[in-house]
Parts: sequence; structure tokens; C-alpha cells
Amino acid sequence: MNRPTHGWLGAALLMGGIGALLWLERTRPLRTPSEPRVRRMARNAAVGVVTAAAVSAIERPIVTRLSVLAAARAWGIVPRLSLPGPLRALAALALMDYTLYWWHVLLHRVPMMWRLHEPHHADRDLDVSTALRFHFAEFLASVPWRCAQIVLIGVGPRTLSLWQKLTFAEVLFHHSNVRLPRSLEAKLSRYVVTPRMHGIHHSVARDERDSNFSSALTLWDTLHGTARVDMHRDEVTIGLPDFRADVVVTLRKTLTLPFHTEKKK
Repeated sequence: MNRPTHGWLGAALLMGGIGALLWLERTRPLRTPSEPRVRRMARNAAVGVVTAAAVSAIERPIVTRLSVLAAARAWGIVPRLSLPGPLRALAALALMDYTLYWWHVLLHRVPMMWRLHEPHHADRDLDVSTALRFHFAEFLASVPWRCAQIVLIGVGPRTLSLWQKLTFAEVLFHHSNVRLPRSLEAKLSRYVVTPRMHGIHHSVARDERDSNFSSALTLWDTLHGTARVDMHRDEVTIGLPDFRADVVVTLRKTLTLPFHTEKKK
């Protein structure tokens, strides 16, 4: 399959997956929205567009070139493993997911980094559009971390591209407001992050918010004791205590939030 065809197929699958999640959110919602859906989704999409532009202009050129160099010079842990090619790729994907877990932990535990991540958690509802609501400053701050991941793990451009696609698909899924059968979700959550599980991470309660940091594999939360899998929980209050009013969740407020000088809890 040539590259243009592969690209169109990937885009079609992504759009089909998003469409399916949006349909399920309308027909099988997990939580009751607290504000008009269209307004929220438009605001989150606008935040996503700004971030995507920053990523395309700054992050992508840097990390793509670095991954090409890493592959050419066999940098990192994975190229030194005595494994067949496919298993090395799987090892690289797993290590990228594991180090992303630690980046997420730092975003919550280091005050200056939390300021960058706060706009994502300030959303008062949780659905597919929340997966787009990451501030551009957070993504730009992650560039050195991503470079370190690529160099230390040894991630080539094809594996990097695959990891980016898989991670985005999983982030869309676990942010979605989809009510899965409880028994199915309980089984899925043993392996990957699910909507109920990630809903706990977006809880207004601090002790619940500081759990379930995994982006794809739940293994990392289980391994480090940060897992919280309350499958009986449906109604979780989403958001942050200081961001309950309409006037503090506007698009302008969201985009300028990391640059405010006042201290937030």
C-alpha cells in the first residue's frame, strides 16, 4: 500500500471512529452534561486547533527529525534488545506509553507544570471534545520530554507515528462520554483506560483526580499504586473547584489560564 493511500485510509478510520463515539455519546451517554454540548465542543475544538497549529509548527519538525536520526544511529535501549523487529517495535510502544505516564504524573505534581495542564481539567464535562482540549503551552513544554523519550528509548519515525496515532485514538476513547456495559468495561479496564476509569481522573475531588494517570495501558497505574477502578461510579462531578461558573470557562479564559498570576488550588 503506497503512502498516500495509507494516509487516506488512516484518516478515514480516524473520522469513522470519532463519528462512532459521537453517535454513542448521544445514544448511550455515561454522564449528564452540565452545559450546552455544541458550545462546549466548539470551544474545545478551538483550543485544539490552536494547539495543533503549535504542534505542526514547532513540535512535529523537531521530533520527526530526531526520530530519523535516532533510527539511523541506533540510539536508545530498544535497538540494543536481541528481539525480532516487530517485538522491538512493541517494546518501543510500551516504553513510550510508560514514560508518558510519568509525564502525566509530573503535570499533576509539579505546580508550574500543573498550570499548563489545568485548562484540560477545567472542562466541566467530559466527552470526545475534551481529548482536543490541551493547551498549546503544555504541548510545547513537552517537546524536551518527547525528545528524551525518542533518544533514550530509540524510537524511529514509523514507530513514533504509530505511537502518536494509537495514543490519540485511545485518548479519544477514554475521554468519551460513552456508557459501556459495566461487565465489559470492568474487563477492558484491566488492560486499557476506559471512560469510567478516566472520568475518575477528571473528578473535582483532588484525591480522585490524582489517580489513573495512564494514557493507554492501565498496567502503569497498577504497577505504581495509582489505579482507581470504581466501576460502580457513573455520576462523577467533572472539573475543578475554581472553574464552576460560565464566566471562567470561556475560550479566552481557557487560552490565557496558564499565564494568570493568581494561585489556584
